[in-house]
Amino acid sequence: MNQPAKVLVVEDDATLRQALCDTIKFGGYQAVEASSGVDALSQLSQECVDMVISDVQMDHMDGRELLRQVRVNNPELPFVMITAHGSVQGAVDAMREGATDYLLKPFEAEVLLDMVSRMEPLRAADAGDVIMSDPETAKVYGLAQKVASNDATILISGESGCGKEVLAQYLHSHSNRVDKPFVAVNCAAIPENMLESMLFGYEKGAYTGAHQARAGKFEQANGGTILLDEISEMPLALQAKLLRVLQERELERLGSDKVINLDVRVIATTNRNLMEEVAEGRFREDLYYRLNVFPLHLAPLRERRADIMPLAELFLSKYQPADRPLRLDLPAAEKIRRATWQGNVRELENCIQRATILCQPDGLVREADIVTTEPLCGAEPIESEATVDQPRLDGDLKQREHELICEALEASGGKKKEAAERLGISPRTLRYKLARLRQLGVALPA
Repeated sequence: MNQPAKVLVVEDDATLRQALCDTIKFGGYQAVEASSGVDALSQLSQECVDMVISDVQMDHMDGRELLRQVRVNNPELPFVMITAHGSVQGAVDAMREGATDYLLKPFEAEVLLDMVSRMEPLRAADAGDVIMSDPETAKVYGLAQKVASNDATILISGESGCGKEVLAQYLHSHSNRVDKPFVAVNCAAIPENMLESMLFGYEKGAYTGAHQARAGKFEQANGGTILLDEISEMPLALQAKLLRVLQERELERLGSDKVINLDVRVIATTNRNLMEEVAEGRFREDLYYRLNVFPLHLAPLRERRADIMPLAELFLSKYQPADRPLRLDLPAAEKIRRATWQGNVRELENCIQRATILCQPDGLVREADIVTTEPLCGAEPIESEATVDQPRLDGDLKQREHELICEALEASGGKKKEAAERLGISPRTLRYKLARLRQLGVALPA
Protein backbone atom coordinates (compact mmCIF):
# COMPACT_ATOMS: atom_id res chain seq x y z
CA MET A 1 0.00 0.00 0.00
CA ASN A 2 1.13 3.57 -0.64
CA GLN A 3 1.96 5.84 2.28
CA PRO A 4 -0.84 8.31 3.10
CA ALA A 5 -0.41 11.85 1.86
CA LYS A 6 1.43 14.32 4.10
CA VAL A 7 -0.34 17.67 4.55
CA LEU A 8 1.31 20.86 5.83
CA VAL A 9 -1.26 22.93 7.75
CA VAL A 10 -0.35 26.63 8.10
CA GLU A 11 -2.54 28.51 10.60
CA ASP A 12 -1.59 31.08 13.26
CA ASP A 13 -4.62 30.26 15.46
CA ALA A 14 -3.38 27.35 17.58
CA THR A 15 -6.85 25.97 18.34
CA LEU A 16 -7.96 25.96 14.71
CA ARG A 17 -4.60 24.57 13.59
CA GLN A 18 -4.94 21.65 16.00
CA ALA A 19 -8.50 20.98 14.87
CA LEU A 20 -7.44 20.92 11.23
CA CYS A 21 -4.57 18.55 11.97
CA ASP A 22 -6.81 16.25 14.01
CA THR A 23 -9.35 16.08 11.19
CA ILE A 24 -6.68 15.30 8.62
CA LYS A 25 -5.22 12.54 10.80
CA PHE A 26 -8.73 11.17 11.40
CA GLY A 27 -9.06 10.88 7.61
CA GLY A 28 -6.01 8.62 7.49
CA TYR A 29 -3.52 11.23 6.29
CA GLN A 30 -0.34 12.61 7.86
CA ALA A 31 -0.37 16.18 9.18
CA VAL A 32 2.52 18.59 9.71
CA GLU A 33 1.78 21.95 11.32
CA ALA A 34 3.24 25.43 11.01
CA SER A 35 2.21 28.48 13.03
CA SER A 36 3.21 31.06 10.41
CA GLY A 37 4.33 31.49 6.83
CA VAL A 38 7.95 31.72 7.94
CA ASP A 39 7.57 28.52 9.96
CA ALA A 40 6.01 26.84 6.91
CA LEU A 41 8.97 27.72 4.69
CA SER A 42 11.28 26.29 7.33
CA GLN A 43 9.25 23.06 7.42
CA LEU A 44 9.33 22.79 3.63
CA SER A 45 13.11 23.17 3.62
CA GLN A 46 13.41 20.18 5.96
CA GLU A 47 10.88 17.67 4.65
CA CYS A 48 8.74 16.85 1.64
CA VAL A 49 4.97 17.23 1.83
CA ASP A 50 2.24 16.33 -0.65
CA MET A 51 0.17 19.50 -0.22
CA VAL A 52 -0.13 22.75 1.73
CA ILE A 53 -3.33 24.08 3.34
CA SER A 54 -2.86 27.66 4.53
CA ASP A 55 -4.98 30.42 6.02
CA VAL A 56 -4.96 33.64 4.00
CA GLN A 57 -4.94 36.10 6.90
CA MET A 58 -1.80 35.69 9.04
CA ASP A 59 0.60 38.12 10.68
CA HIS A 60 4.09 38.82 9.25
CA MET A 61 3.56 36.72 6.11
CA ASP A 62 0.04 36.12 4.80
CA GLY A 63 -1.05 33.11 2.80
CA ARG A 64 -0.67 34.78 -0.58
CA GLU A 65 2.92 35.77 0.13
CA LEU A 66 3.61 32.23 1.35
CA LEU A 67 2.12 30.94 -1.90
CA ARG A 68 4.47 33.15 -3.94
CA GLN A 69 7.47 31.93 -1.95
CA VAL A 70 6.45 28.26 -2.25
CA ARG A 71 5.90 28.54 -5.99
CA VAL A 72 9.55 29.56 -6.52
CA ASN A 73 10.83 26.09 -5.63
CA ASN A 74 7.63 24.01 -5.79
CA PRO A 75 5.61 25.22 -8.79
CA GLU A 76 3.32 22.16 -8.86
CA LEU A 77 2.81 21.50 -5.14
CA PRO A 78 -0.96 21.50 -4.38
CA PHE A 79 -1.71 24.64 -2.34
CA VAL A 80 -5.14 25.27 -0.80
CA MET A 81 -6.19 28.61 0.70
CA ILE A 82 -8.53 28.92 3.69
CA THR A 83 -10.54 32.12 3.54
CA ALA A 84 -13.49 33.83 5.22
CA HIS A 85 -16.64 34.93 3.37
CA GLY A 86 -15.41 38.49 2.96
CA SER A 87 -12.21 37.38 1.22
CA VAL A 88 -13.57 35.19 -1.56
CA GLN A 89 -12.26 37.52 -4.27
CA GLY A 90 -8.85 37.39 -2.63
CA ALA A 91 -8.93 33.63 -2.76
CA VAL A 92 -9.90 33.66 -6.43
CA ASP A 93 -7.03 36.07 -7.11
CA ALA A 94 -4.73 33.71 -5.23
CA MET A 95 -5.82 30.85 -7.49
CA ARG A 96 -4.83 32.95 -10.48
CA GLU A 97 -1.44 33.36 -8.84
CA GLY A 98 -1.04 29.60 -8.54
CA ALA A 99 -3.20 28.36 -5.65
CA THR A 100 -4.86 25.07 -6.48
CA ASP A 101 -8.17 25.64 -4.69
CA TYR A 102 -9.68 27.29 -1.62
CA LEU A 103 -11.85 26.41 1.39
CA LEU A 104 -14.48 28.88 2.57
CA LYS A 105 -14.93 29.28 6.34
CA PRO A 106 -16.79 27.82 8.08
CA PHE A 107 -16.54 24.33 6.59
CA GLU A 108 -17.32 20.85 7.87
CA ALA A 109 -14.72 18.14 8.44
CA GLU A 110 -15.95 16.13 5.45
CA VAL A 111 -15.36 19.12 3.14
CA LEU A 112 -11.75 19.35 4.31
CA LEU A 113 -11.18 15.61 3.88
CA ASP A 114 -12.76 15.67 0.43
CA MET A 115 -10.39 18.46 -0.54
CA VAL A 116 -7.37 16.53 0.74
CA SER A 117 -8.55 13.43 -1.10
CA ARG A 118 -8.80 15.33 -4.38
CA MET A 119 -5.43 17.01 -3.94
CA GLU A 120 -3.67 13.82 -2.91
CA PRO A 121 -1.02 12.97 -5.51
CA LEU A 122 -2.18 10.12 -7.70
CA ARG A 123 0.21 7.21 -7.80
CA ALA A 124 0.04 4.33 -10.21
CA ALA A 125 -2.04 1.52 -8.75
CA ASP A 126 -0.05 -1.47 -7.56
CA ALA A 127 -1.30 -4.93 -8.49
CA GLY A 128 -2.01 -5.54 -4.79
CA ASP A 129 -4.28 -2.48 -4.67
CA VAL A 130 -6.60 -3.76 -7.41
CA ILE A 131 -9.29 -6.25 -6.39
CA MET A 132 -10.52 -8.44 -9.25
CA SER A 133 -12.32 -11.27 -7.44
CA ASP A 134 -15.56 -10.79 -9.37
CA PRO A 135 -15.58 -12.14 -12.96
CA GLU A 136 -17.03 -8.87 -14.28
CA THR A 137 -14.22 -6.84 -12.70
CA ALA A 138 -11.60 -9.29 -13.96
CA LYS A 139 -13.06 -8.98 -17.47
CA VAL A 140 -12.77 -5.17 -17.43
CA TYR A 141 -9.21 -5.23 -16.12
CA GLY A 142 -8.32 -7.89 -18.69
CA LEU A 143 -9.45 -5.52 -21.43
CA ALA A 144 -7.57 -2.69 -19.74
CA GLN A 145 -4.33 -4.67 -19.74
CA LYS A 146 -4.71 -5.37 -23.46
CA VAL A 147 -5.29 -1.74 -24.40
CA ALA A 148 -2.84 -0.22 -21.90
CA SER A 149 0.18 -0.37 -24.20
CA ASN A 150 -1.81 1.29 -26.99
CA ASP A 151 -2.19 5.08 -27.05
CA ALA A 152 -5.91 4.97 -27.85
CA THR A 153 -8.07 7.42 -25.92
CA ILE A 154 -10.16 5.64 -23.30
CA LEU A 155 -13.54 6.59 -21.84
CA ILE A 156 -14.33 4.95 -18.48
CA SER A 157 -17.96 5.07 -17.38
CA GLY A 158 -19.55 4.05 -14.11
CA GLU A 159 -21.28 5.35 -11.00
CA SER A 160 -19.50 7.69 -8.59
CA GLY A 161 -17.15 5.85 -6.28
CA CYS A 162 -17.00 2.59 -8.26
CA GLY A 163 -13.24 2.77 -8.93
CA LYS A 164 -12.86 4.59 -12.25
CA GLU A 165 -9.79 6.51 -11.06
CA VAL A 166 -8.09 3.30 -9.87
CA LEU A 167 -8.73 1.76 -13.30
CA ALA A 168 -7.20 4.84 -14.96
CA GLN A 169 -4.09 4.52 -12.78
CA TYR A 170 -3.91 0.81 -13.65
CA LEU A 171 -3.96 1.68 -17.37
CA HIS A 172 -1.09 4.12 -16.88
CA SER A 173 0.97 1.71 -14.75
CA HIS A 174 0.68 -0.98 -17.45
CA SER A 175 1.46 1.35 -20.35
CA ASN A 176 4.71 2.31 -22.02
CA ARG A 177 4.35 5.69 -20.28
CA VAL A 178 4.62 4.31 -16.74
CA ASP A 179 7.82 6.30 -16.04
CA LYS A 180 6.21 9.53 -17.25
CA PRO A 181 3.73 11.82 -15.41
CA PHE A 182 0.20 10.77 -14.51
CA VAL A 183 -1.82 13.99 -14.11
CA ALA A 184 -5.47 14.06 -13.03
CA VAL A 185 -7.93 16.92 -13.45
CA ASN A 186 -11.31 16.79 -11.70
CA CYS A 187 -13.52 18.74 -14.10
CA ALA A 188 -16.35 18.87 -11.53
CA ALA A 189 -14.24 20.35 -8.74
CA ILE A 190 -12.58 23.29 -10.51
CA PRO A 191 -14.57 26.54 -11.00
CA GLU A 192 -15.59 27.05 -14.63
CA ASN A 193 -13.66 30.31 -14.94
CA MET A 194 -10.47 28.57 -13.80
CA LEU A 195 -10.69 25.28 -15.71
CA GLU A 196 -9.39 26.58 -19.05
CA SER A 197 -6.23 28.10 -17.56
CA MET A 198 -5.79 25.02 -15.36
CA LEU A 199 -5.86 22.74 -18.41
CA PHE A 200 -3.98 24.79 -20.98
CA GLY A 201 -1.85 27.16 -18.89
CA TYR A 202 -1.33 30.88 -19.35
CA GLU A 203 1.34 33.51 -19.95
CA LYS A 204 2.24 36.36 -17.63
CA GLY A 205 -0.28 39.17 -18.09
CA ALA A 206 -2.84 36.97 -19.85
CA TYR A 207 -5.46 38.36 -17.46
CA THR A 208 -5.60 40.44 -14.30
CA GLY A 209 -3.70 38.62 -11.58
CA ALA A 210 -1.58 36.47 -13.92
CA HIS A 211 1.71 37.63 -12.46
CA GLN A 212 3.75 34.75 -13.84
CA ALA A 213 3.51 32.21 -16.65
CA ARG A 214 2.14 28.80 -15.69
CA ALA A 215 2.11 25.49 -17.52
CA GLY A 216 -1.28 23.79 -17.73
CA LYS A 217 -2.12 20.20 -16.87
CA PHE A 218 -1.70 19.05 -20.48
CA GLU A 219 1.86 20.36 -20.54
CA GLN A 220 2.58 18.81 -17.15
CA ALA A 221 1.38 15.45 -18.50
CA ASN A 222 3.41 15.66 -21.72
CA GLY A 223 4.93 12.27 -22.46
CA GLY A 224 2.60 10.62 -19.94
CA THR A 225 -1.12 10.32 -19.23
CA ILE A 226 -3.78 12.90 -18.41
CA LEU A 227 -6.99 11.87 -16.64
CA LEU A 228 -10.00 14.11 -17.32
CA ASP A 229 -12.19 13.05 -14.41
CA GLU A 230 -15.96 13.62 -14.73
CA ILE A 231 -15.61 15.04 -18.23
CA SER A 232 -19.40 15.54 -18.49
CA GLU A 233 -19.11 18.47 -16.05
CA MET A 234 -17.01 20.48 -18.52
CA PRO A 235 -18.76 23.60 -19.95
CA LEU A 236 -19.72 23.41 -23.64
CA ALA A 237 -17.51 26.34 -24.65
CA LEU A 238 -14.46 24.64 -23.19
CA GLN A 239 -15.41 21.31 -24.78
CA ALA A 240 -14.82 22.91 -28.21
CA LYS A 241 -11.29 23.99 -27.19
CA LEU A 242 -10.56 20.55 -25.75
CA LEU A 243 -11.70 18.93 -29.00
CA ARG A 244 -9.21 20.99 -30.98
CA VAL A 245 -6.39 20.05 -28.62
CA LEU A 246 -7.25 16.35 -28.95
CA GLN A 247 -7.50 16.59 -32.74
CA GLU A 248 -4.37 18.64 -33.37
CA ARG A 249 -2.28 17.30 -30.46
CA GLU A 250 -1.12 20.84 -29.77
CA LEU A 251 -2.19 23.82 -27.69
CA GLU A 252 -1.56 27.50 -27.08
CA ARG A 253 -1.42 28.93 -23.57
CA LEU A 254 -3.82 31.75 -22.75
CA GLY A 255 -2.21 35.01 -23.83
CA SER A 256 0.25 33.30 -26.20
CA ASP A 257 0.37 32.41 -29.88
CA LYS A 258 3.20 29.90 -29.43
CA VAL A 259 2.16 26.36 -30.37
CA ILE A 260 3.14 23.61 -27.91
CA ASN A 261 3.19 20.08 -29.33
CA LEU A 262 1.70 17.36 -27.16
CA ASP A 263 2.36 13.67 -26.71
CA VAL A 264 -0.26 12.73 -24.12
CA ARG A 265 -2.39 9.63 -23.54
CA VAL A 266 -5.93 10.80 -22.68
CA ILE A 267 -8.26 8.94 -20.33
CA ALA A 268 -11.66 10.42 -19.48
CA THR A 269 -14.23 9.30 -16.92
CA THR A 270 -17.92 9.99 -16.52
CA ASN A 271 -20.68 8.98 -14.11
CA ARG A 272 -23.33 10.00 -16.65
CA ASN A 273 -24.67 8.46 -19.85
CA LEU A 274 -22.85 10.66 -22.36
CA MET A 275 -25.14 9.72 -25.24
CA GLU A 276 -28.05 11.09 -23.21
CA GLU A 277 -26.00 14.21 -22.45
CA VAL A 278 -25.38 14.61 -26.21
CA ALA A 279 -29.10 14.19 -26.93
CA GLU A 280 -29.92 16.86 -24.33
CA GLY A 281 -27.39 19.26 -25.86
CA ARG A 282 -25.12 19.29 -22.81
CA PHE A 283 -22.19 17.47 -24.41
CA ARG A 284 -20.68 17.84 -27.87
CA GLU A 285 -21.27 14.84 -30.11
CA ASP A 286 -17.94 15.25 -31.92
CA LEU A 287 -16.06 15.33 -28.60
CA TYR A 288 -17.94 12.22 -27.43
CA TYR A 289 -16.74 10.24 -30.43
CA ARG A 290 -13.22 11.62 -30.04
CA LEU A 291 -13.12 10.35 -26.44
CA ASN A 292 -15.01 7.09 -26.91
CA VAL A 293 -12.32 5.33 -28.95
CA PHE A 294 -12.07 2.47 -26.45
CA PRO A 295 -14.89 2.44 -23.88
CA LEU A 296 -14.62 0.63 -20.56
CA HIS A 297 -17.53 0.33 -18.12
CA LEU A 298 -17.18 -0.42 -14.41
CA ALA A 299 -20.29 -1.95 -12.90
CA PRO A 300 -21.48 -0.69 -9.50
CA LEU A 301 -20.24 -2.64 -6.49
CA ARG A 302 -23.69 -4.15 -5.85
CA GLU A 303 -23.41 -5.90 -9.25
CA ARG A 304 -19.94 -7.35 -8.58
CA ARG A 305 -20.54 -8.74 -5.14
CA ALA A 306 -17.54 -11.07 -5.17
CA ASP A 307 -15.36 -7.95 -4.80
CA ILE A 308 -17.06 -6.73 -1.61
CA MET A 309 -15.38 -8.85 1.06
CA PRO A 310 -11.85 -8.71 -0.47
CA LEU A 311 -12.19 -4.92 -0.63
CA ALA A 312 -13.46 -4.82 2.96
CA GLU A 313 -10.45 -6.86 4.12
CA LEU A 314 -8.12 -4.60 2.13
CA PHE A 315 -9.53 -1.47 3.78
CA LEU A 316 -9.50 -3.13 7.20
CA SER A 317 -5.79 -3.79 6.77
CA LYS A 318 -5.25 -0.24 5.55
CA TYR A 319 -6.89 1.50 8.51
CA GLN A 320 -6.22 -0.83 11.43
CA PRO A 321 -3.75 0.42 14.07
CA ALA A 322 -0.18 -0.77 13.54
CA ASP A 323 -0.12 -2.41 16.98
CA ARG A 324 -3.62 -3.91 16.95
CA PRO A 325 -4.74 -6.20 14.08
CA LEU A 326 -8.50 -6.13 13.50
CA ARG A 327 -10.90 -8.75 12.18
CA LEU A 328 -14.58 -8.91 11.29
CA ASP A 329 -16.97 -11.13 13.22
CA LEU A 330 -19.48 -13.19 11.21
CA PRO A 331 -22.53 -10.89 11.67
CA ALA A 332 -20.42 -7.87 10.65
CA ALA A 333 -19.16 -9.68 7.55
CA GLU A 334 -22.70 -10.73 6.65
CA LYS A 335 -23.96 -7.15 7.00
CA ILE A 336 -21.19 -5.98 4.67
CA ARG A 337 -22.03 -8.67 2.11
CA ARG A 338 -25.75 -7.79 2.07
CA ALA A 339 -25.47 -4.00 1.91
CA THR A 340 -26.37 -2.24 -1.35
CA TRP A 341 -23.35 0.13 -1.29
CA GLN A 342 -25.02 2.91 -3.24
CA GLY A 343 -21.80 4.90 -2.80
CA ASN A 344 -19.84 1.94 -4.17
CA VAL A 345 -16.20 1.36 -3.21
CA ARG A 346 -15.87 4.84 -1.72
CA GLU A 347 -18.78 4.23 0.66
CA LEU A 348 -17.40 0.81 1.63
CA GLU A 349 -13.99 2.29 2.41
CA ASN A 350 -15.53 5.06 4.54
CA CYS A 351 -17.64 2.48 6.37
CA ILE A 352 -14.64 0.29 7.19
CA GLN A 353 -12.60 3.30 8.30
CA ARG A 354 -15.37 4.30 10.71
CA ALA A 355 -15.58 0.73 11.99
CA THR A 356 -11.87 0.66 12.85
CA ILE A 357 -12.50 3.68 15.07
CA LEU A 358 -15.72 2.42 16.67
CA CYS A 359 -14.63 -1.15 17.41
CA GLN A 360 -13.79 -2.39 20.91
CA PRO A 361 -10.19 -2.79 22.19
CA ASP A 362 -10.36 -6.58 21.66
CA GLY A 363 -9.79 -5.98 17.92
CA LEU A 364 -13.08 -7.55 16.83
CA VAL A 365 -15.24 -5.49 14.46
CA ARG A 366 -18.87 -6.25 15.27
CA GLU A 367 -22.12 -5.75 13.39
CA ALA A 368 -22.94 -2.59 15.37
CA ASP A 369 -19.66 -1.05 14.17
CA ILE A 370 -20.72 -1.35 10.52
CA VAL A 371 -22.77 1.75 9.70
CA THR A 372 -24.24 1.78 6.20
CA THR A 373 -26.43 4.44 4.62
CA GLU A 374 -28.65 2.15 2.55
CA PRO A 375 -31.11 -0.71 3.27
CA LEU A 376 -29.80 -4.27 2.96
CA CYS A 377 -30.18 -6.23 -0.29
CA GLY A 378 -33.31 -8.34 -0.27
CA ALA A 379 -34.52 -6.86 3.01
CA GLU A 380 -37.22 -4.36 3.86
CA PRO A 381 -35.99 -1.16 5.50
CA ILE A 382 -36.00 -1.60 9.26
CA GLU A 383 -38.14 0.91 11.10
CA SER A 384 -36.34 2.33 14.08
CA GLU A 385 -37.08 5.18 16.42
CA ALA A 386 -34.82 7.37 14.26
CA THR A 387 -36.72 6.58 11.05
CA VAL A 388 -40.17 6.88 12.63
CA ASP A 389 -39.51 10.23 14.22
CA GLN A 390 -37.30 11.44 11.33
CA PRO A 391 -33.73 12.59 11.96
CA ARG A 392 -33.15 15.68 13.99
CA LEU A 393 -31.97 18.31 11.53
CA ASP A 394 -31.23 21.02 14.04
CA GLY A 395 -34.41 23.02 13.73
CA ASP A 396 -36.81 24.38 11.19
CA LEU A 397 -34.09 25.94 9.01
CA LYS A 398 -32.44 22.57 8.36
CA GLN A 399 -35.85 20.98 7.78
CA ARG A 400 -36.69 23.66 5.22
CA GLU A 401 -33.33 23.13 3.52
CA HIS A 402 -34.12 19.42 3.27
CA GLU A 403 -37.51 20.20 1.72
CA LEU A 404 -35.99 22.61 -0.80
CA ILE A 405 -33.39 20.04 -1.85
CA CYS A 406 -36.05 17.36 -2.34
CA GLU A 407 -38.26 19.78 -4.32
CA ALA A 408 -35.32 20.71 -6.57
CA LEU A 409 -34.44 17.06 -7.19
CA GLU A 410 -38.04 16.21 -8.05
CA ALA A 411 -38.39 19.22 -10.37
CA SER A 412 -35.16 18.30 -12.19
CA GLY A 413 -36.05 14.64 -12.52
CA GLY A 414 -33.17 13.61 -10.27
CA LYS A 415 -30.53 15.49 -12.29
CA LYS A 416 -28.18 16.82 -9.62
CA LYS A 417 -26.50 19.47 -11.76
CA GLU A 418 -29.86 20.99 -12.72
CA ALA A 419 -31.05 20.73 -9.10
CA ALA A 420 -27.95 22.60 -7.93
CA GLU A 421 -28.66 25.38 -10.43
CA ARG A 422 -32.24 25.67 -9.15
CA LEU A 423 -30.94 25.93 -5.59
CA GLY A 424 -28.27 28.46 -6.50
CA ILE A 425 -25.43 26.30 -5.18
CA SER A 426 -22.57 24.41 -6.82
CA PRO A 427 -22.97 20.71 -7.71
CA ARG A 428 -20.18 19.94 -5.22
CA THR A 429 -22.06 21.67 -2.38
CA LEU A 430 -25.21 19.73 -3.28
CA ARG A 431 -23.28 16.46 -3.18
CA TYR A 432 -22.03 17.30 0.34
CA LYS A 433 -25.57 18.09 1.51
CA LEU A 434 -27.00 14.92 -0.03
CA ALA A 435 -24.28 12.82 1.61
CA ARG A 436 -25.07 14.41 4.98
CA LEU A 437 -28.81 13.74 4.58
CA ARG A 438 -28.16 10.10 3.63
CA GLN A 439 -25.98 9.67 6.72
CA LEU A 440 -28.89 10.96 8.79
CA GLY A 441 -31.22 8.45 7.13
CA VAL A 442 -33.31 11.03 5.29
CA ALA A 443 -35.35 9.61 2.38
CA LEU A 444 -34.41 11.38 -0.87
CA PRO A 445 -36.14 11.33 -4.28
CA ALA A 446 -34.78 8.67 -6.61
